[in-house]
Amino acid sequence: MVSRVSLLLLAVIGCWACRGCLAQIPIPARTDGFVYGGKPLEWGETVVVEAFLDPVCRHSRHAWPELKKAVEHYNSRVSVVLHLFPNSYHSNALIGCRSIHAASKLNRSFVYPLLERFFKYQEGYYDETTYTKSRSTVADEITNNIAVPIIGQANLAAYKTGFNDSQSDQAARISFKNGCARGVPGTPYFFVNGIPLSDSDSPLDFNEWISIFDPLVAKM
Repeated sequence: MVSRVSLLLLAVIGCWACRGCLAQIPIPARTDGFVYGGKPLEWGETVVVEAFLDPVCRHSRHAWPELKKAVEHYNSRVSVVLHLFPNSYHSNALIGCRSIHAASKLNRSFVYPLLERFFKYQEGYYDETTYTKSRSTVADEITNNIAVPIIGQANLAAYKTGFNDSQSDQAARISFKNGCARGVPGTPYFFVNGIPLSDSDSPLDFNEWISIFDPLVAKM
């Protein structure tokens, strides 16, 4: 518990440092985030959950299946927007987030399958697992073991170009700065209809999500 509090404190300090260095977060050409299911998001017409997740975060991995099951229970009445948030205390988080942003440029339908594949195999990219590996080696392993099975070999060259260009780097950094500006201390972290959930940095189970969504959906 103490170590988790310390890590969250480190993230908060990093976020505040980021805010102090920049007067204005770069404004992206399109709204940050990826809508689950690929449907256009209609604010005011559905309950909206904004999920800040890190592809190499254990707690994000545990949180996503429960949220996904709850959202699918309500069909179109509840929507999810994924914001990739590379925790500063996870050495490979930025690589993971850049990978997903690069894949999204090829086809946005790759985003959630790639995120789930990261969750399935994320143990191979924890800090202690990759401590002796170079950053380029880790990036190559993620490309071959995580990305290619989702995007396909035919898209590999375009994916590498996208991963290495400044756009995927900027997109990942904007996602992080967006979370910092909104007070996100770590992952997972959730907003429902724009309101942060208290203690949402711990995974919620299916029944807890239902208890949040039921009264909101009833009022729609």
